[in-house]
Amino acid sequence: MKFDFKPVVSTLMRVLIFLLLASILFSAGLMVGYGVLGDGNPKLVFEKQTWEHILNFIR
Repeated sequence: MKFDFKPVVSTLMRVLIFLLLASILFSAGLMVGYGVLGDGNPKLVFEKQTWEHILNFIR
């Protein structure tokens, strides 16, 4: 009896595509929120200093 890998590969590809799209949309949302709503440079949202400042502000 052979095991059919097609459903496994298909499901794995769907999960990977979903995770890729989710990360792209999350990054775009961060950039829009920081750049447009926060009046900052959208590229600066990925800087370590930005997140340190945000976390210090929360604490």
